[in-house]
Amino acid sequence: MSEPVVLGIESTCDETAAAVVRGRELVSNVVASSMDEHARYGGVIPEIASRAHAEAFVPVVSKALADAQMELSDVDAIAVSAGPGLAGCLAVGVSGAKSLAYAANKPLYGINHVIGHIAVTQLQFGSFPSDTLALIVSGGHTSLLHVTDVARHVDVVGTTLDDAAGECFDKIARLLGFPYPGGPHIDRHAQVGDPHALKVPQGLTQGRSGAAHPYDFSFSGVKTAVARWIEAQQAEGKEIPVDDVCASLANSVADVLSEKAVRACERFDSDTLIVGGGFSANSQLRNMLVKKGKRHGIEMRIPQIKLCTDNGAMVAMLGVNLVEAGVAPSSPDFSIDSAMPMDKIVME
Repeated sequence: MSEPVVLGIESTCDETAAAVVRGRELVSNVVASSMDEHARYGGVIPEIASRAHAEAFVPVVSKALADAQMELSDVDAIAVSAGPGLAGCLAVGVSGAKSLAYAANKPLYGINHVIGHIAVTQLQFGSFPSDTLALIVSGGHTSLLHVTDVARHVDVVGTTLDDAAGECFDKIARLLGFPYPGGPHIDRHAQVGDPHALKVPQGLTQGRSGAAHPYDFSFSGVKTAVARWIEAQQAEGKEIPVDDVCASLANSVADVLSEKAVRACERFDSDTLIVGGGFSANSQLRNMLVKKGKRHGIEMRIPQIKLCTDNGAMVAMLGVNLVEAGVAPSSPDFSIDSAMPMDKIVME
């Protein structure tokens, strides 16, 4: 069989995206973001995002096919994010993808877009070693996954028990007066601040809780501690050392994420760590992972920035893996799953 050509469609949050992948080659990749429409509210408004997806769906998919110099009839299969994500947003993408698949008589896969964040790294780094760990860090997810077969079997090693890393950053950014999304602003200020200026707690790393949850994450306490410190400074009329606050927060979160990821690699005897999700664009995390990877002999596969955030390429790439593995397409009446578990790769 020649290399499968898959059209991938993504609409889990505030990006409407479509891409065409042939084998391990990214042929086209189109993203339309509604982020600016949410900025005034300080976060994503599901109704606004859903309407934006409905408006952007046809233009984005059409451009992805045009950029690839293909018709819909030229693709072998269609893949679409079925979860996890915002229900209304998922419904738009899945409904549109079902219409395309039915009209063109193409197999359709409703995939887990978080697993897509793992699969997309193949475009940059090639196939996975047999035992691979993956660290997924985004606005809503912080997870450690053991990848036996990206198309058939992924196990959850650790997950966040409360706030994800991205949520923590966004909440502190709001307190500091940064516009949404706050992560890039914290990143920029952190690069010139003192990472040891504030003592920022590291959840689930010490004592009984650390022993009971060696690979799980908790950033709620981090968020609360930094928020209270800022509020105390403001109450005393003191100026907030923004650069230092950002650097201390970023350093603490990056240290916990990288340390637990390295520990999981050693536990599963894996010398490869895949990193994915929008938060993996954070420069402090990227730098710390590279340093610890060199120290422990672990290859860090951190994708280029454009493949970190939600995109159609990751959906299409996972679709290619499913086609190559001979996995049956999803049933025509499959539903969305806004809380799709991390160990579920594709809807049946």
